[in-house]
Amino acid sequence: MSTSASAEISKPKAWVMATRPKTLAAAFIPVAVGTAVAYAADKFAWLAALAALVGAMLIQIGTNLANDYFDFKKGADTEERLGPTRVVQAGLISEIAVRNAMILTFALSAAVGAYLVFVGGWPILVIGILSILSGIAYTGGPYPLGYNGLGDVFVFIFFGIIAVTGTYYVQALEWSVDSLIASIPVGLLSVAILIVNNYRDIDTDVKAGKRTLAVRLGRKATQVQYTLSIAIAYIIPVLQFALDTSRPFLLLPLLSLPLGIKLIKELVEKRGPDLNPVLEKTAKLLVVFGVLYTIGIVT
Repeated sequence: MSTSASAEISKPKAWVMATRPKTLAAAFIPVAVGTAVAYAADKFAWLAALAALVGAMLIQIGTNLANDYFDFKKGADTEERLGPTRVVQAGLISEIAVRNAMILTFALSAAVGAYLVFVGGWPILVIGILSILSGIAYTGGPYPLGYNGLGDVFVFIFFGIIAVTGTYYVQALEWSVDSLIASIPVGLLSVAILIVNNYRDIDTDVKAGKRTLAVRLGRKATQVQYTLSIAIAYIIPVLQFALDTSRPFLLLPLLSLPLGIKLIKELVEKRGPDLNPVLEKTAKLLVVFGVLYTIGIVT
């Protein structure tokens, strides 16, 4: 971003940009799906569900701030960046301010988590600590996950399995196979968002020494990974319905399948900045699929 363009962005707007609001779907949808499973099992607890949502949002924002700060410190964010503006690299907010905001956000998530620990006990304490540490370790620390091809695994586990099953647990106070199954498509579509991001940045990440899974796999294999992530996400509700045909509304997510197919084609055809709309639409796919899936589970 040019200096003149940066000057036109106010501080409040810059801070909103730093939180990356469009990524918050990856925090909201897992909680919605986990709560839907709890509701279907007559285990719904609104206060625990609300706390899980607020905590998830704060961890997502904290992770975003950590990425902005550590990517700048490690030299991964440069003027060649193809994605949305990073506030530290663009000079919109100082690196110290972003670092302090990251610490404050994770501290607030821990405060919210204290209530969930009170409700759910030590398993939630372990999940909370691991979530915060992993949010920092995604781009920070001596072995950043995102720089070593482990970002996809991190997203699937924390924004899929743990987010959905943990949300169910704090309401039902027990683990559930149903919540584990429901976490799979959510995790896969969350990973799909990251795949587009890393696929777009393959060339610049190679220059920065950032060995994402997309860099390691190459373009063709990453296209296959994206296709499989979306395809398997749709297979899960179909299998659930096949096992229990009394729940036809589980098939509601199939209404969004045309968008998924379209995005697969666009990923293959586009390069560089032209992938930014694909990234945004993949996040929208997660929202549409997640909302339809949530409705299907509770109906």
